[in-house]
Amino acid sequence: SQQIQFADDMQEFTKFPTKTGRRSLSRSISQSSTDSYSSAASYTDSSDDEVSPREKQQTNSKGSSNFCVKNIKQAEFGRREIEIAEQDMSALISLRKRAQGEKPLAGAKIVGCTHITAQTAVLIETLCALGAQCRWSACNIYSTQNEVAAALAEAGVAVFAWKGESEDDFWWCIDRCVNVEGWQANMILDDGGDLTHWVYKKYPNIFKKIRGIVEESVTGVHRLYQLSKAGKLCVPAMNVNDSVTKQKFDNLYCCRESILDGLKRTTDVMFGGKQVVVCGYGEVGKGCCAALKALGAIVYVTEIDPICALQACMDGFRVVKLSEVIRQVDVVITCTGNKNVVTREHLDRMKNSCIVCNMGHSNTEIDVTSLRTPELTWERVRSQVDHVIWPDGKRVVLLAEGRLLNLSCSTVPTFVLSITATTQALALIELYNAPEGRYKQDVYLLPKKMDEYVASLHLPSFDAHLTELTDDQAKYLGLNKNGPFKPNYY
Repeated sequence: SQQIQFADDMQEFTKFPTKTGRRSLSRSISQSSTDSYSSAASYTDSSDDEVSPREKQQTNSKGSSNFCVKNIKQAEFGRREIEIAEQDMSALISLRKRAQGEKPLAGAKIVGCTHITAQTAVLIETLCALGAQCRWSACNIYSTQNEVAAALAEAGVAVFAWKGESEDDFWWCIDRCVNVEGWQANMILDDGGDLTHWVYKKYPNIFKKIRGIVEESVTGVHRLYQLSKAGKLCVPAMNVNDSVTKQKFDNLYCCRESILDGLKRTTDVMFGGKQVVVCGYGEVGKGCCAALKALGAIVYVTEIDPICALQACMDGFRVVKLSEVIRQVDVVITCTGNKNVVTREHLDRMKNSCIVCNMGHSNTEIDVTSLRTPELTWERVRSQVDHVIWPDGKRVVLLAEGRLLNLSCSTVPTFVLSITATTQALALIELYNAPEGRYKQDVYLLPKKMDEYVASLHLPSFDAHLTELTDDQAKYLGLNKNGPFKPNYY
């Protein structure tokens, strides 16, 4: 499988922006720990913090206390959530059924750090059914569904996570997963790179013995390339983020549905006739623009890349600089993966009650730190919604403190997560079972054949029927009848 070119302009991922200010959490949060699927659908609130889960002595019905969750008594409720998610993740379940006999992950000791939601629980339980032993922590301090974590702990998974962890709790949970008597991880499944970073820094001996790393976020993949470039990556890693099934589905189709969900739940905004500027016209930007246009919003796009800009023009959007429209727009949405896209100067020029939010992978796109100043007043109006008030009375509506809107304020469609999770499971199986020498100490893309297999597993739920090439047609195109059908760069 083809290796990937390094991006030269590495961004800085090592900085932990500290959030301070009136009525806000004054704890710093690792950037990537605020990264992907959070779920607002958790029915358990973290504000009833009587005792930290770290202080509690809890055991599951089998007498094990090898976990740390908010409340093990919620396991039954969490089990129902997982069963509901399974209904829409048929591909993962069919992979589980197909491979359960041969146990391709027998002997795998997987340490994982992802969002802990009903959907990822289906992935974790699939890995266990395929023979793996798993220890798990959360990659986002807000996204854990406490009842789901309880259900996993009840089922015997060593899970260390609860909603509303502090920065200290976050790293403590990761450490409890890695640093265990008589158990040593040999595979890593990461979302954001925090777990990989921790093992690399704190437990170099364990890191050297890992057989493979699977990473699914932009931030985490960047960190892997940085390690690789510096010659410090001593294990093969699979970049799931850039596989077609992740890029197209998670980034394009998922954002097309979840952008409206997040905005409606937080602000109840009417989109017809509203002027919206979307910063970035990559896969996420394309999804957001398509959804907003369909509801009758007037959409502007900002772009640095002439090819993406031309695509936006062809799709009927005006391509502008942010400074040209900032005074008139009603909503600003960032999805660039960059930093300081919306600056304090932009925020100062916005009109009253402009809504500002981020759909990109990192909480650096909107310069929120610049708003934590004495002359501005912050008012928390509902969960994840702040009004920032200027001295003249102007308000800007900031959602999720500039973090990922769809994961902080709403949920992500289960079906899309099934696609990403199936890709992750196959990447783990591939790396774990690869013969010595197939993968060097580098970062790889998922082989195209596996991408196509993931897609084919999802077709039955639409009752879709694939056409097969005849021998003659296959020869004409120079393809194998069973694929792969596209070159690796597609």
